[in-house]
Amino acid sequence: MSTVAVTDATFDAEVKNSDIPVVVDFWAEWCGPCKQIGPALEELATEYAGKVKIAKVDVDSNPNAAAAMGVRGIPALFIFKDGQVVSNRAGAAPKAALQNWIDSSI
Repeated sequence: MSTVAVTDATFDAEVKNSDIPVVVDFWAEWCGPCKQIGPALEELATEYAGKVKIAKVDVDSNPNAAAAMGVRGIPALFIFKDGQVVSNRAGAAPKAALQNWIDSSI
């Protein structure tokens, strides 16, 4: 399973109403650190398939979801469980650090 592209229109259905935890990555095409963590998130999406959904929200195309979450800088990562934010972090990190963060939050 790969990451799921989420829009302002699909945010509630894909993230808040998900029956499994969701990691949401707020990113943009022009963001260097966002591109840095992209491959790690793709790998994690495969490794966590069926247990955790990895969603990506392009902040340029979908400003409302980012604004609703108070995103001021990217990459901004949030973990939702049962429709609520249980953890968040900002900035790029190596795959192992992202994996540890996810494991400790779900």
